[in-house]
Amino acid sequence: MSRPHHDPYPHRGFTLIELMCVLCIIGMLALFAYPSYQSHIRKARRTEARAALMQAMQQQERHFTQHNAYRAYGDAATAGSFRWLSGDTEAGSAYRISAGECSGGTLQECIVLSATPAGGFIDAQCGTLTLNSRGERTIAGLSPTAAPEACR
Repeated sequence: MSRPHHDPYPHRGFTLIELMCVLCIIGMLALFAYPSYQSHIRKARRTEARAALMQAMQQQERHFTQHNAYRAYGDAATAGSFRWLSGDTEAGSAYRISAGECSGGTLQECIVLSATPAGGFIDAQCGTLTLNSRGERTIAGLSPTAAPEACR
């Protein structure tokens, strides 16, 4: 006659305490990882804006060589063939690009391109990024040397 097998662990699975410990560890990891993730997203979007500003400035320089003046625009309706988004689509763009004359100048002398956060993206540190035809990169309202390095 065989004896019944005695299982030292009759209830297999996880206890509530074990599940709570795992959830706490996952929560702590997320707590530390999320701000870092957000920081990388902001940096990537700023890089996207800087690249769009450079492309728009190249378009402006080509226009200047043909017409001896830069071209101001503010949105899709007035931009024509000029780049007015940082991304490929309006929904996927974190910045809108606009162009205007430099302070104290005319469109025959200088143009300033501005990349303004849009589409729900907010950049409290940098705000609106600018690039002018003199090659100065800064944020709106500050001199090139006063802007934080992350914003240039």
